[in-house]
Amino acid sequence: MNILALESSATACSAALCRDGALVAQSFQNSGLTHSRTLLPMVHDLLRNCGERLEDVDLVAVAAGPGSFTGLRIGVATAKGLAWPGDKDCAPCSTLESMAWPLAHMAGKVIVCAMDARRNQVYNALFRASGEGLERLAPDRAVSLEELAGELARYPEEKIVVGDGALLCYNSLNGRVPGLALAPVHLRLQSAWGVARAAEELAARGELVKGGDLTPVYHRLSQAERERLEREQSNTQ
Repeated sequence: MNILALESSATACSAALCRDGALVAQSFQNSGLTHSRTLLPMVHDLLRNCGERLEDVDLVAVAAGPGSFTGLRIGVATAKGLAWPGDKDCAPCSTLESMAWPLAHMAGKVIVCAMDARRNQVYNALFRASGEGLERLAPDRAVSLEELAGELARYPEEKIVVGDGALLCYNSLNGRVPGLALAPVHLRLQSAWGVARAAEELAARGELVKGGDLTPVYHRLSQAERERLEREQSNTQ
């Protein structure tokens, strides 16, 4: 199975082509340019350099959330557009699970996935690496750093922090949570290869969707929506 995977949930952007569980090629960019400028050209060049066509892709996978509202919309819209001509299956992958997969080989370690959610919170999920796979220990959620510190203290294993919010999480919790360490720099940021690996799990469970049903998963309201609700509540008082 050929999987084309997209990751645009944070500042870095990447695309990967995987075949039958093996990484064929990956393109990664953390240049500060908007994903609307970089993602599609990245996909085009990736497929061309691999001698593949979009028609050869069996499954389009995307990091569907949580993450940057704009980044998620760009990634999901791109996946929809790529899947539409051939009515291809799509895999709406958890951004947090996807970032944990490159560390699945660290058997026995607790993988602490972290993205900066602002307002003293992180988007977070916890996994235990088994060497070949992941055991989910906590759902995808937005959680305060205080709450996360208390939860992590209950795990005696070494804990590896990964994600674009890893430094924020580590700097806030180091010294308060025993056995906390940062993931290696080359494995720390989100990557499309992790999305492809998460997509394999969705495919195995029969949880794929068509492009028309692909939607971002934000896990909380946007700032504009929060402000609108606050105004409406104040007007009713």
